[in-house]
Amino acid sequence: MNGIETLASAFGPKETMDRLEAAVRSKGMTVFARIDHAAGAASVGLELLPTELLIFGNAKAGTPLMQVNQAIGLDLPLKALVWQDAAGTTFLSFEDPRWIVSRHEEDAALAGLAADMARGLMALTTAATDTTSR
Repeated sequence: MNGIETLASAFGPKETMDRLEAAVRSKGMTVFARIDHAAGAASVGLELLPTELLIFGNAKAGTPLMQVNQAIGLDLPLKALVWQDAAGTTFLSFEDPRWIVSRHEEDAALAGLAADMARGLMALTTAATDTTSR
């Protein structure tokens, strides 16, 4: 298991990312950065299909994980990548919090918190990608 979840989006890359950012903010989470990798590539004369990263989090959710194992801070705050493939399909990828916790060998101690985070993250990403979530 590589811990990466990927959802196909019913929307284009910009709208998917805008919807994700709005969903994150609506839950009172902090958006730390929105990084446009395609724009970065273009700035050095390289081509990259639409690829944008959102870095976001909530100290109330993340801090208890780091209180058990501070190294989990390497994987926090959470990140979600919106990208488009050569066929024009837009996807949203993210790391499952349960995998993050297990990667740090803290799955038993933090299983409940990680499961709650995973449910919340799935709700956010579904809101960004699904036409029935508006």
